[in-house]
Amino acid sequence: MRGIAIRAQLTNEWEKRGVKEQREYAILTAEISEVTFGIKPSEHKKLKNLKNQNLRDHMTDLELIFSMLGEASTTEIAIQKDAQGFRDNMQAAREGGDIAGNARKELEKKSGRKVVSKANFLDINSNKELIPEQ
Repeated sequence: MRGIAIRAQLTNEWEKRGVKEQREYAILTAEISEVTFGIKPSEHKKLKNLKNQNLRDHMTDLELIFSMLGEASTTEIAIQKDAQGFRDNMQAAREGGDIAGNARKELEKKSGRKVVSKANFLDINSNKELIPEQ
């Protein structure tokens, strides 16, 4: 739920700041994701063996958290720098993604595990043996 709210805040800010075309939203979103994860969204989908499904619906918890961090950071940077138009918002998207990407790399370094995974949340969730008892 919070991921949806964070995404809505970002797209609302983009609209206020002169990003109008769907193509621009897609480019900015892809930029945040690529800088956050170090791979293009199309490569991320391929890794998870997705065709037309929504990547976000199939992300692991950590992938989703880092996506949210990149989007929330981008929103904050766009507001604080008063980004206007596509170019300014592209710069904010790179900077927001960079914050999430640096955090991801730090976690990978400390944990010894990659965040980007071929694991698919919907597949994991349907196999109760993989879900720890609570």
